[in-house]
Amino acid sequence: MAEEDSAQEKTEEPTPKRQQKARDEGQIPRSKDLTTFAVLIASALGLMIFGSAMAQSLMRILVHNFSLTRDRLFDQNTMFSHLGLAFDDFFWASLPFFSVVVFAAIVGPTALGGILFSGKSLLPKFNRMDPIAGIKRMFSVRSLVELVKGIAKVSLVIAVAFLLLYLTKAELMGLARETLNEAVQHALDLCLWAGIALASSTIVIAMIDVPFQLWEHKKKLRMSRQDIKDELKDSEGKPEVKSKIRQMQMQMAQNRMMSAVPEADVVITNPTHFAVALKYKPESMSAPVLVAKGVDQIALTIRSMAKEHKIEQVESPSLARAIFHTTELEQEVPAGLYVAVAQVLAYVFQLREFRRGRGDKPSYPQVPDLPADMRY
Repeated sequence: MAEEDSAQEKTEEPTPKRQQKARDEGQIPRSKDLTTFAVLIASALGLMIFGSAMAQSLMRILVHNFSLTRDRLFDQNTMFSHLGLAFDDFFWASLPFFSVVVFAAIVGPTALGGILFSGKSLLPKFNRMDPIAGIKRMFSVRSLVELVKGIAKVSLVIAVAFLLLYLTKAELMGLARETLNEAVQHALDLCLWAGIALASSTIVIAMIDVPFQLWEHKKKLRMSRQDIKDELKDSEGKPEVKSKIRQMQMQMAQNRMMSAVPEADVVITNPTHFAVALKYKPESMSAPVLVAKGVDQIALTIRSMAKEHKIEQVESPSLARAIFHTTELEQEVPAGLYVAVAQVLAYVFQLREFRRGRGDKPSYPQVPDLPADMRY
């Protein structure tokens, strides 16, 4: 029992098929903290780069909307024209900033796990609607880890915020001694740099969360030895099914081969164990072609079919074995067997002419002299 339990432990690395199946189901590593860092840092840098243009646009909108003559103030169409101009001005001024933020919102999630479109992840999962299972998830180890992570993130951001206040307290107190324009500009600069610093602090959380998400994802995909065996069976098929398929394939191949025997010109036999059927059409073939071959029971079937269709049979044990071992179905016989096969075919063709009364009866072909590397 202990061995069975240990065998079921998910200690094996996931196979490529398991990884692809998980990906198809939408199970890929994602880091929310990496996305948060990307969006925050992009927003802070975007405000630093494009904030001036956006502020000038807002200033133009305020000036334009508060600079109204009495006639335009009582004109009902003024509101729509001012609204359209304000929207157009602010849209083009803020477009670069929002483009950067949207780009970061896309890159952040896809940086870990890549881009994935999976319809299966959109399907409702009714097991998540189980209240008992939901309570178990609330008090699970994962929920505890997420709680600790949340507390750690808030604590880190608060600590960085207090550090920034401590380091900039002299500049903050000095704002009171500056002119209004200088104080506003200085305060905005301080806010921008503070925002960048606070956003940058989240990279520490992301650097911890990304390896954790990769490790957790890999852990979820781990397989037991039994899982690997089952996957192998599913991929290659069960042994009995594979055996049946092979048997059917062999039967179909044998049927095709037997259907070609009536078209043969000669069947060369062992005479009992081997049988090979050759076909040769001088006008369309450069060499004789093997259309059927077999041993024992298949050889007997070939001989029976040859007798039934009046195909000439020639006993030549050495040549039958040589053709059987060196030639595949529907292939030409090797060049080393040309002479021996030519003698057999010449005998068969002359015998046909004799039976038609067009010549003398040929003598039975002698045992041909085969090359040394084709003797079996």
